[in-house]
Amino acid sequence: MAERNKKETRAPGRVLWKVLLALFALVTAAALELGKHTLLGWGLFLAALAAFIFLRAKKLSGSRRLVRFAAWLGLFAVFAVILLVSQPPIRAVPAVQGKNGGVTQVLHTAMGDLTGIYTADKKVEVYAGVPYAKPPVGELRWREPQPAEPWSGILAADHFAPMSMQVTNSPYYDSLAQIIGYHDYKISLTDNWRPPVSEDSLYLNIWKPAGDVKDLPVLVYVHGGSLQTGQPWYQDYSGASLAHDGVVVVNMGYRLGVFGYFADEALAAESPNGTTGNYGLLDQIAALKWVQDNISSFGGDPKNVTVSGESAGSASVSAICTSPLAKGLFRRAVMESSTVSAPKPAHSFRLMDKALADGKKTKERLGVSTIEELRALPAEKIVGEMAVQHHITVDGYALTKTPYEAYAAGEFNEEALMHGFNGEEAAPFILFSQANLKNYEQKIRTVFPEEYAKKVLEIYPAKTNAEAKKNWAEIDSVLLFSYGHYCLARQGQAGGVPSYVYWFTKTNGRLGDWHSGEEVYLYGNIPEDSRLYDARDRELSSQMKQYFLNFIKTGDPNGSGLPAWDEVSGDLRVMEFGDATAMRDDPYAALHEIMDEMYGIR
Repeated sequence: MAERNKKETRAPGRVLWKVLLALFALVTAAALELGKHTLLGWGLFLAALAAFIFLRAKKLSGSRRLVRFAAWLGLFAVFAVILLVSQPPIRAVPAVQGKNGGVTQVLHTAMGDLTGIYTADKKVEVYAGVPYAKPPVGELRWREPQPAEPWSGILAADHFAPMSMQVTNSPYYDSLAQIIGYHDYKISLTDNWRPPVSEDSLYLNIWKPAGDVKDLPVLVYVHGGSLQTGQPWYQDYSGASLAHDGVVVVNMGYRLGVFGYFADEALAAESPNGTTGNYGLLDQIAALKWVQDNISSFGGDPKNVTVSGESAGSASVSAICTSPLAKGLFRRAVMESSTVSAPKPAHSFRLMDKALADGKKTKERLGVSTIEELRALPAEKIVGEMAVQHHITVDGYALTKTPYEAYAAGEFNEEALMHGFNGEEAAPFILFSQANLKNYEQKIRTVFPEEYAKKVLEIYPAKTNAEAKKNWAEIDSVLLFSYGHYCLARQGQAGGVPSYVYWFTKTNGRLGDWHSGEEVYLYGNIPEDSRLYDARDRELSSQMKQYFLNFIKTGDPNGSGLPAWDEVSGDLRVMEFGDATAMRDDPYAALHEIMDEMYGIR
């Protein structure tokens, strides 16, 4: 009887330690996966787990409680060591991820010979990490980009160059962002590495149809990331799909943050062009010049170039459209979810007096007084200044006027415009600053003078927290994004430039119509096996991509089998890309008009 009672007393303890061990194993496996730890970490973890179970079950002499406690303590200690020794290594990103079709034939260019990589179906050739400027390091930090040196031998252009210097997130953060933000996280044991980051990042990537092609239209894409972050290899805007349909696609790394947009009077004085503060913009223009000189080697027509961008990349394209340095380097422009063409751009732009003042504060924070001292600092020491230094400016060289002033003077470079904005642009930016009834009116009065705040509240009244939240999200989307496109549409119209404006509203299981949600549709990159998109999503992507192809080739998105997309004429009308594809009136007309009045535009 006593023995039976003893066994019954032990039973709950046995169950408890098994439950605790199972929970510990699950948490550890999640940590190893989300942190992208190496296979070494998985192996050590499994070995430690097996050793723990052995020790826990073994009937050792002495105090079994003490032995078991020591085993638990040891397991936690070993886990901490495992996390330290199995950090994901830094590894260059392959030009074709997953299965590829092998190495291409040698391609001859004026810069040198190179080989690329075929996509798995061997219909597209990808050339990654092709230098277009000298590395902007050492004495070339904060100088205009210098032409790249020709190379000897055969360049194996089979991996992307490092992303431009930026503050990077931990793998845990990136994994959670994929789960919470994108909803498309995939468990894998083959992605346990991190991409490199470097100041030496002025390289471009080319996707071309396979084989001997020539005189094809060219698209040059500028990636987004608030001019602080980002990289040119993200799958949503991969050029492979467009290359399948006869377009040569180019994108590039360019200087970001403090490396791309720091301004200082001493830098202007040492520059042969008297410029400072626009190094990232000058990189993008240098890439366009490289395309003019070299793209024919890849089958592209330098006389038929379209430049495109999203978010801060779109803001950059907006500036490029009014830069005297970019005249003749492209014909058409596509801008997704940003411009700097409003009277007072909402982001990505500042005037030179502000740029110089910010530059002075940067030097003070870093404890230096001269450019020589600043150039001597390691990149890791100054990269944190990106939160302050990420704005295009009027430097008198790349930009001689604000884009708004340039358009008013009839000074612009594009022959046709295709641009637009999304339904919930501001959603990711206000996740932690939502409006409610208590702060709603104050938020509006913070950005609108009282006279105009009253008018905004008349068209956006709120009686519930839900209404306040929804209204503020829409108002913020207009402030940050759609108003700039509204201004650009009129500027194009006034300048006689055909302008086609879209409004992307399609929801899905991934990003939906949040900021950047349209890219995977426009560039034709919805994964075939993704369950986050339905039949309508794929139909819409097919339509959007065809409009895009038509515009790249001819400057007019319209074509056979597509709903007619009207050119801007008179009041703004937009092509809605949503559950239906159809023209409709400006969805934010009332607020756009209030902002016009506020800026003195009649």
